[in-house]
Amino acid sequence: MKRIAVVLCVLLLLTGCAGTQEQLDRAMALRSKLLAASGCSFDAVITADYGDLSYTFTMNCQGDEQGNLRFSVKEPETIAGISGTVSATGGKLTFDDKVLTFGLMADGLVTPVSAPWVLLKTLRSGYLTSCGKEGEYLRLSIDDSYADDALHLDIWLGEGDLPIQGEIFWQGRRLLSVKVENFTFL
Repeated sequence: MKRIAVVLCVLLLLTGCAGTQEQLDRAMALRSKLLAASGCSFDAVITADYGDLSYTFTMNCQGDEQGNLRFSVKEPETIAGISGTVSATGGKLTFDDKVLTFGLMADGLVTPVSAPWVLLKTLRSGYLTSCGKEGEYLRLSIDDSYADDALHLDIWLGEGDLPIQGEIFWQGRRLLSVKVENFTFL
């Protein structure tokens, strides 16, 4: 009887490992697609949480094969049309008579407009700490670097294993949420 119980436990563990390996393979397949593609495009609804204030805005984003990001703010109308670029070496904003002012977050590691770039950078090269099913979605937990002050991202993949939601944390506090819509590879 003990042997049967041990065999059943081993089978249950192996089944769990197979599921985890399949989920890990799906996460790595997305990374491979991102690295192989000439780019991607998507819309991002970003919510920045400053504790006492929060801001929500929508951007159209386009990433290239090097991991750089171009964006254009779509909503709200008061800041629509502001555009810019974000890369590993910095960023640039372009605007006419409109002002986009967001304070730096996480000791200067991130700004609200850089959230989509952080999401893509982390999917392309971050340290995957765990992955598993959450309802109908695959949830990835990824650190953006090995540094002590790393940003931590939880990213949900939906249909076709494409990103649909991301949350950016620093020191256990959620700073930014990114809802991803219309994600396509170029």
